[in-house]
Amino acid sequence: MKKLSELLNGVDVLDQKGSGVEDISTICFDSRLAIKDSLFVAVRGTQTDGHEYISKAESLGARVIICESLPDVLSENVLYIQCAESAKALGIIASNFYNNPSDKLKLVGITGTNGKTTVATLLYKLFEDLGYKTGLISTVENHIHTSVVASTHTTPDPIALNKLLDDMVAVGCDYCFMEVSSHAVAQYRIAGLNFAGGVFTNLSHDHLDFHKTFDSYLKAKKAFFDGLSKSAFSLSNGDDKNGRVMLQNTKASKKFYSLKSLADFKAKIIENQFGGLLLNIDGQEVWFKLVGQFNAYNLLAVYGTAVLLEQDSTKVLTLLSRLSGAEGRFDYVSSANGIIGIVDYAHTPDAVQNVLNTIHDIRKGREKVITILGCGGDRDKAKRPVMAQVASEWSDKVILTSDNPRSEDPEQIVKEMEAGLLLKNRKKTLVILDRKEAIRTACHLANPGDIILLAGKGHEKYQEIKGTKYPFDDKQILTSSLEEAGK
Repeated sequence: MKKLSELLNGVDVLDQKGSGVEDISTICFDSRLAIKDSLFVAVRGTQTDGHEYISKAESLGARVIICESLPDVLSENVLYIQCAESAKALGIIASNFYNNPSDKLKLVGITGTNGKTTVATLLYKLFEDLGYKTGLISTVENHIHTSVVASTHTTPDPIALNKLLDDMVAVGCDYCFMEVSSHAVAQYRIAGLNFAGGVFTNLSHDHLDFHKTFDSYLKAKKAFFDGLSKSAFSLSNGDDKNGRVMLQNTKASKKFYSLKSLADFKAKIIENQFGGLLLNIDGQEVWFKLVGQFNAYNLLAVYGTAVLLEQDSTKVLTLLSRLSGAEGRFDYVSSANGIIGIVDYAHTPDAVQNVLNTIHDIRKGREKVITILGCGGDRDKAKRPVMAQVASEWSDKVILTSDNPRSEDPEQIVKEMEAGLLLKNRKKTLVILDRKEAIRTACHLANPGDIILLAGKGHEKYQEIKGTKYPFDDKQILTSSLEEAGK
């Protein structure tokens, strides 16, 4: 049981009506989870409005209701607390309910369009290797030291998030590295958390289905840094045109990393090949297992973060050189006859461009590049034609296919992608809606030495169609298709 007064610490209360209980059994924002003497927070979401389910929560035993507008009919023995932003209140209440776990470890948030998962995952692996018990909250999976917890969102809801952090504290975690999505900032999922630092990777076109404009998307990312405390650090990509904008109003100390300009943490690419990267970082030459310029930025962000967390720079570089990246990020396989297959989570125009640029930087020049690409349904439609155009401009052959169509018609999604193709590129573009067949076709079209890029789903082990997730593993299917084509 928790005292109501303790749960409301930090919540901006506008008004309250009625009387409830002082001891709260649990908190929830899903009315179906309400129990005797629970506190229910009515949150206005993108799909549903929690205010419509206040009576349901009350019928199941909720005695305290947090809301933005009071219901027309007030129940007896229920306390109604009105606040301006119930989603923000939920974050603060959730943190208080779990005894503010982010105060008990060093929490570092990583935000940006691309690179969040790789940076967070590398930091988790690095700090485990440095001897610390460490937590990870990411798109691929969550870790509580050595235990793995399935991930459903890039950034979980406030209750699940604080529960994860509390579990990390319970096993003695010293650090937690978490991806911070723009949705999470805009929806106050991180409200009430105390960050020791924040890292910005880059910013490009994404999530405009939710944010509507690029400016709103930028402001959501920036709000994360605006909320950091004076005792925290902020580390930003100095080569990104929005890198300095992100830190304009932060109270945290400001640091930058760069490949191209003066910065606190500097690197230069010496070699870039399928086997890895040779970088000069702050005067030391180090070979890394990761590939491509975008990963040079990711590695530099990890290095800078570790140094800002007072780790020995030489030891950090030594351990970092041994690490592989996150699953489904430039994850490559090769066939017996020398065809290279690359699986990557690239699902934005900038990410597709980055991966194809990397392939072109590394390849000898004679090989064909075949790109298999789809776009997710119920997501930002504006990026569909742009992604198709980028892929067709930088590939010798493109196969447009289905990604996770969700509730949309896959054929319509592909038509919207085709709208971005220049006339000269239409001749080298195929449409094969069945993703497995698209992969098999690419493998049969490829000759020894050619490179196949399978973009969009990366680590995902499913394909979501009409509300059902069907088993589908890009890397597994690509590997078996390459074997089949080589026979």
